[in-house]
Amino acid sequence: MICSRRRFLTIAAATLAGWPRAPRAAPDDAVRWSGTVMGMDGRLVLQSEDRARAARAVGACLVEIARLERVFSLFRADSALTRLNRDGMLVGPPAELVEVLAEAQRMTALSSGAFDVTIQPLWDLYARHFAKPGADAAGPDDAAIAAALARIGMEGVAFSDQGIAFLNPGMAVTLNGIAQGYITDRIAALLRAEGFRHVLIDMGELRTLGPRADGAPWRVAVDGPGDPLTLDVADVAVATSSGAGTVFDPAGRHHHIFNPATGRSSQQARRVTVVARNATTADALSTALTVLPAEQARRCFEASDALEAYLVPPDGPMIAFAATPRQGSGWLDPA
Repeated sequence: MICSRRRFLTIAAATLAGWPRAPRAAPDDAVRWSGTVMGMDGRLVLQSEDRARAARAVGACLVEIARLERVFSLFRADSALTRLNRDGMLVGPPAELVEVLAEAQRMTALSSGAFDVTIQPLWDLYARHFAKPGADAAGPDDAAIAAALARIGMEGVAFSDQGIAFLNPGMAVTLNGIAQGYITDRIAALLRAEGFRHVLIDMGELRTLGPRADGAPWRVAVDGPGDPLTLDVADVAVATSSGAGTVFDPAGRHHHIFNPATGRSSQQARRVTVVARNATTADALSTALTVLPAEQARRCFEASDALEAYLVPPDGPMIAFAATPRQGSGWLDPA
């Protein structure tokens, strides 16, 4: 079984070379950190004349990241999400978990069910199937998929500030398609409140506060299946989803982006990149658009508050969606 998680966003800027493993001041007035967030590589760059203050802010960000991982991580036995999946209910849940479930529910409705955080039983099914020696390359059989699908659906999750409960036995939730974006936004809010205006935040999804200190935009390179894409961005978030990010089989036919209607890995798009005002939207919408056929993806995008999307179909050229006409070298300038 192959279950490594691959990134598709990189920063094509000289100021980001040589990431350290702890905060430190750099000659270019930037303080940088890199580490792991929710099982993915995480990075921070704060450009500030007061480098000591920036380093302290990075330390505060790390405390917040650790706190949020105790809410959302599937890799921690003590996280709120792990306990919910184990027990099928959670009394007095963290406010952040309720907030993300509400946003997930909104995205499920917006995408006509293409985005669904209750697909964890499918992930478990495929992981078990391909972990077996001599596993059928066609994937789990129809009966096993039907059994997993019976445990999937946001309508089976009841939640409020008082508690969360699964209404059907065997349900489980994964927030890997939205929580990275949410954590990114929380870190952005923390740093903006502290007055930082030239920041790059990458918590598995990417968000920028302002341009770089020299006034130039941050340049984001998108790789993976399909033609490369370069975006110049400031004060926006960028997220990319692709089935190639996590695959279960050597051929890559079976991957982690499932169609909740069929229980099979979606083949509608090889890669989708979304630009939005916040990373929570960009994260969830990029997943939803990867599942939907192109015309439905366009309608879903138009119903959202995202800014642009770039969809690489199974064959043919990349398709671009835009909420508003591009204004020269404004907030987004693809190169």
